[in-house]
Amino acid sequence: MFVFPNPKTKIPKERRVQRILEMIPGILTWATLIGMFLFSFLLPVWVAIFVIVFDIYWIYRTVYISTYSVVAYKKLKEGQLIDWWQRCQNISNPVEYAGKIEEKIKSFRSSLKEIGWAGRGKFRQRMKIKKEIVRWEKYLKEVMALESQKDDIWDWRKIVHVVLLPTAGEPKEIIEPALRAVADSNFPNQQIIILLATEEREDEAHRTEKVRYLKNKFKGVFRDFLVTTHEVKDDEMKCKASNATYAARKLVKYLDERDIDHKRVIFSNFDCDSVCHKQYFAALTYAYITDPKRLQRSYQPLPMYHNNLWDTNAFVRVIVTSSSFWHMYQSTRREMVTFSSHSEPFYTLAKVDFWPVNMISEDSIIYWKCFAYFDGDYQVTPIYLPISLDAVLAETYWKTIKNQYKQKRRWAYGVENFPIIMRSIWPNKKIKLSKKLKTAFEMLEGHHSWATAPFILAILGWMPLIFGGTSFNEKVLAHNLPFVTRYLMNLAMMGLIISMSLSFILMPERPKKYSRKKYINMLLQWLLVPIIAPTLGAMPAIESQTRLLIKKYFGEFWVTEKIKKK
Repeated sequence: MFVFPNPKTKIPKERRVQRILEMIPGILTWATLIGMFLFSFLLPVWVAIFVIVFDIYWIYRTVYISTYSVVAYKKLKEGQLIDWWQRCQNISNPVEYAGKIEEKIKSFRSSLKEIGWAGRGKFRQRMKIKKEIVRWEKYLKEVMALESQKDDIWDWRKIVHVVLLPTAGEPKEIIEPALRAVADSNFPNQQIIILLATEEREDEAHRTEKVRYLKNKFKGVFRDFLVTTHEVKDDEMKCKASNATYAARKLVKYLDERDIDHKRVIFSNFDCDSVCHKQYFAALTYAYITDPKRLQRSYQPLPMYHNNLWDTNAFVRVIVTSSSFWHMYQSTRREMVTFSSHSEPFYTLAKVDFWPVNMISEDSIIYWKCFAYFDGDYQVTPIYLPISLDAVLAETYWKTIKNQYKQKRRWAYGVENFPIIMRSIWPNKKIKLSKKLKTAFEMLEGHHSWATAPFILAILGWMPLIFGGTSFNEKVLAHNLPFVTRYLMNLAMMGLIISMSLSFILMPERPKKYSRKKYINMLLQWLLVPIIAPTLGAMPAIESQTRLLIKKYFGEFWVTEKIKKK
């Protein structure tokens, strides 16, 4: 039987290991921050050399991430052009489908001959058709590769989607667009079940009215509309994970009573403000039915905070846009983990006993739980379609910034996964040592950079000059250090320029209530990066790591306040 470590274990030996691992991220971060001052006084030359090396590393990191963000953007655009519903309907017979694709390619080639070269706009037409030919030729190879495993391609008509929408007080106006997007998708609604997971601690009148409105609004639209009401138990936390686990366990009984095979059920755990792309369920179904290792996969769309991007303030826009770019980059890596709204085979979720009920972080921990269950042979399949979420927005400008800090702090509290993951995978001899070490390094490096890099880049370059004393300031290195660091940071600005460009390309359509002058604000907001990076980036991470270090744990999941600007 699979057993996942308990973060609140009472067993003395396990608790000691848990505490040591909890302290490591915070110790590393504070050692770096304190060491910046200490070594600038004791070893200013070595600190100056470190600054230059770190700046070069940061340029490399910036170029690397920017390059793959562009790669992800191209895949996103391509994913939106594909007719995933057509693919679902045809892929069950790869040989026959390959023939249809070949005919389509021949048709495109014939169109090229008919267009010719002479005439206005012919070049653009020819280029467009050639791109289509390349796209279909690439897909033809994929279909032909599936011919050898055609017996393992499942029938899309036997797939059932369950969409979980956990809610802990969000008004119906926030949830309704998410349900509307599912209803308007191009996948049959009679194969979709809605699971609205409410909380008992929510005001009963508000909860009852919300449920009644939503059920009436979407009556008869889906295969079923289920509602659960979670009551927090003594061994649980007030968190999204405990609510999701409660709802999922209720779903087990529902499926078993109707003899629905768990392997045929794809479970999508969405934030209640998630507005999915109209092709998401078709693309998700296609990825699932064509992958022989489908039970060892999670599926992740690309999160974009576009629902109210124009309504929120500049600080929040920079934060959420940067977050989207980070997840776009992550989608190109094999080491990608789940975040926010994502999907898994329900069979696998049941095997690992769903989400831990006593942890704040729930979106990525389910990936790691499955990773441990399958001895490291588990990964995330990116679905290159956007899923739109709400950016932080409150009644006032200051409260919006304050809430953004709290949300970022909650995201950074995902560092609580580190001790649990290490306790889970380290004793497992089926997982290679190299994979264990890589997992540990990536988690620690990611959270450490999150908390320290903005301060290293902004402050450390000046510290040897301030604390190094007369002997250091007389050296050639001291005179050249400001110029070298300034030059290197100017090179790193190319990453910011790429981010600005992509942000305008991906930006949702401007609402009519805003004039074109708003675009100026969207451009100038990037000047706030030097302020945002340490205050709304590094500080929340430092607080989260410090809380684990000194045992000041969060007692419950902080629910981001969501309002609609009228």
